[in-house]
Order: sequence, then structure tokens, then C-alpha cells
Amino acid sequence: MSEKVAPDAVGTVWLVGAGPGDPGLLTVRGAELLRNAEVVVYDHLASPELLGLAPRDAEIVYVGKSASNHALPQEGINDLLVEKAKEGKNVVRLKGGDPYVFGRGGEEALRLREEKVPFRVIPGVSSTVAAACYAGIPLTHRDLSSQAVLVTGHEKSGKAESVHDWDALARIGTFVSVMGSARLPDIRDSLIKAGKDPLTPAAMVEWGTTPRQRSVAGPLSDLPEIAREAGIGAPALLVVGDVVRLRDKLNWFENLPLFGKKIVVTRTREQAGALSEALKKLGALVLERPVIKVREIHPNPALDSALSRLGEFDLLILTSPNGASFFLKALFEKGLDARAMAGPKLAVMGPGTALPLKEKGIIPDIVPETHLAEGLLEALKDLAPGKVLLPRARETRDVLSVTLKERGHSLEEIPVYETLTGRDVPSDVVLDPDDPPDLVTLTSASCAKGLAALIEKDKRPFVKTVSIGPVTTGAALDEGFAVAGEAETSLIPDLVLEIIRVLAGPGA
Repeated sequence: MSEKVAPDAVGTVWLVGAGPGDPGLLTVRGAELLRNAEVVVYDHLASPELLGLAPRDAEIVYVGKSASNHALPQEGINDLLVEKAKEGKNVVRLKGGDPYVFGRGGEEALRLREEKVPFRVIPGVSSTVAAACYAGIPLTHRDLSSQAVLVTGHEKSGKAESVHDWDALARIGTFVSVMGSARLPDIRDSLIKAGKDPLTPAAMVEWGTTPRQRSVAGPLSDLPEIAREAGIGAPALLVVGDVVRLRDKLNWFENLPLFGKKIVVTRTREQAGALSEALKKLGALVLERPVIKVREIHPNPALDSALSRLGEFDLLILTSPNGASFFLKALFEKGLDARAMAGPKLAVMGPGTALPLKEKGIIPDIVPETHLAEGLLEALKDLAPGKVLLPRARETRDVLSVTLKERGHSLEEIPVYETLTGRDVPSDVVLDPDDPPDLVTLTSASCAKGLAALIEKDKRPFVKTVSIGPVTTGAALDEGFAVAGEAETSLIPDLVLEIIRVLAGPGA
């Protein structure tokens, strides 16, 4: 569904709630609008990951505001929205949390109305609710509090010092304040002066719903000191009330096995998604820093020739997911389909290589459990000598081809892709060996070599890695990295289990 407007018309501005920080909390409608945006104007608290939903040619404008730093004043933001809409653009104003809950969405909407610019408002998950939830604090509970009040910790400049009715607020079961970390002592004093019991449970939640989340709790009287000692700062949510007592039992997010662990995924950008998502669901802060880039060899006359003679081969061997994917791509581009593969027996190196084939409905005949040439050779040991087609990477181990030739097979090897490594691979993630992540994942020997190209040799022993198999482990050790664990198979679930074992321990 497209929401785009004609170039000569006034565009529509969509005030979209981005949610509190976890990109998974964006609404379905918000995601749909981002995919059709021509201009995205986004906030300091809107997750940068959401920008990936916008079209590649969309104009992206950062207007973030924090307590002491405004990229663009509010009036400037209002002017920008009007300007882009009057250019006929479809504008998504991506705002942290909900646009109408302490988000100045009302101010922006009023300005758009004054300028006769069409606008729509898409609610978002407010941080006032979500941050407390992710810290294990329900704002209401039948046995503890049937009321909750939301206030802002700071007001528009020029207003009186205190605009709140503290006597009334002190009587509410659950008191919630946003943007008030700098004024926490004043808020504490005002509530206690108005009659709030100093021993009332209270909590501060920093960067709620993100892997950077931290929360502290204690009596209201002591909370400013507790928060200061813990270094809790903006953005933070304050919750005061008996519901905070439930935090110890209900704090599910901070108890995830990989919560807050910084993990670098070094796979190619196209392949990183599944691993990254699996780690994020377990609470990890994932940084995607591809250290290899896979490039198809094209044109490839040798492969074209082999595909036209596919029925002549007795055995087709695919040794990696990339090799399988590029082989299928070339097959389909030639106007052939899976039926062309009916002649030769199909062998793959490990379950991971079988996945892109199974997605196309192709089931290999031979799938050894390990992603190793030695495992595949063991599975092929009783195969009579024949004609073998081996599409592979340009750079690869020789053990498979050498052994097959020794066994009497006639081998036609065709490179179908090559691997760029290290500094030849663009990325906006900088690896700082002086501030290493908790773990770096290595899913191939090429990844180990690519990582080595980015880190000085004397720093590599301090970079903890987990590898996907013994060949990768060997390459990582040769490059001087510390290998803390090795997955049992080349499948992503087994790699994730090994990461949990290394970072969270056996009881996680």
C-alpha cells in the first residue's frame, strides 16, 4: 500500500510513535508508513535501526534533542515539517515513545494545522509504560495500586518553578516521572514534604527496553543517592509506589541470558540477520561489523558451460551456503530449475549448506553432520569414481579436491565467488581493541582473517571469540585471537547455544 502523493500537491506529515527504544515495539502501521516515506525526520530517542525500513532514496534528517544538546530547536523542526510537506513530500516524523505523551507531538500538529498541511498521528508505545514493564514494574496492580499518574520532570522554560500539585500527586498509588533524572532530589523532597512515606519503594530505569537498560531501586528517601552512585542518567524513568516491590520477581528483561552483553557479528551484511536477531532476543547488544564481503564471479563462462552439461556429472558438491546460493542463482538465470539437478547425486558440506537448497525444495542426498571437508570425504568414501562438479570459493582449502582426485574422481572445479576481507569491507561500526566487546562471532576462516586485518597483532589476544567449527577455530588461533568456544555444528542455533555457554554460564 502506497501513501505517496503527487509531486504538485501538499504532502502529508505522519507523526509516528517510534516506541521506547526496542525496535520490535514499533507498530505495524508505523513500519508500513516508514517503508513508503520520502522524508524521515527522527528523534534522539527513536531507534536508528528503524531507519532501515525507509526506502534507500528517502531523505533522512536527524533533529534529536537531549537535555543539553538540541540538533534543531523545536521551532526549527516545525518549520522543517512544513517545508518538506509543501514540497509535496510524504513525511514521517519519527518520535520516540508516543507523539502525544511528553513528545511535543501536539505542538507540531498545531503548527501543521495552522499551515494547512495534512497530518495524521500514529500512536506509539510510551516509554512511561514500556520502560517500567521491561524493568519488571507493573504500573498498576489490584493488590498494590489502582491509580497511576504521569508527570514530566522538567517544564517549558519560563514556567513557574513548580507547576505540580504535590499534595495531590503524593496521594496517588503510583507516581511516574519522565525526563527528571537531573531533578530527582527535588522530586524526592517534594513528594516527602507533601506526605509521601520516605520508605515508599522507588526505582529508576535508564534506557528502558534497550540492551543498555539499567535499573536501581530503594526507598524513596535514598533513591537519588542510589541512582547517583550507579551512574544512572538520562533518559530515565522514575517510578514511586508499592508496585516497585514486584521488580525482584518480574524483572524478566534484565534476567535474559545475554542481557547487556556487547557482541560483534562479523558475517556478511546479507547473512548477519538471523544470528543478530537470535542474539537480540536474548538481550544482547549486537553490533554488525562485516569483516568479509562475498562477491559473485560474473560473467562465469566455465559455470555456464557446466550448467549446460549438468546431466553428464555423477556428483555435484556444494561446500558452503554462499556457494549453494550462487550456484542456484546461476542455474535459474540460465532458465533452468531444480529438474536440471536430477542427474547427479547431490552432496553438501554440513547442514548449513543444505539450508539454501531446502528453501528451494531441493533435498541433498548426502549431508554430513559437520561443516568440514573431512566429514564430507568420510561420507563419500564408498562412492565409485566418477565425474564430479565442484563449484566453490576462489580461495579454499585443497583437502577436498586433492583427496577426490586421489580416489580416482574426475574433478571439474569452478570458482563461483570470491571473498573480500578486512578494510576492503565498508562498515559504520568501528572496532576498538582498547574497549573490546564481550564477544566476537566468527563463522568462517575468512571472517577470522578479515577480523585480523582490522586489529593490531598485539591486541588480538584480548579479543574473545566464538567460532563455528574447528577450521574457523584454527584460523582464529593462527591469527592470534582468543577462542573461548566452538559451536558443535555450523547451524546458527548451535552457535547461539555456545555463545550463551561462554557468556552466561551453564546455568543460564
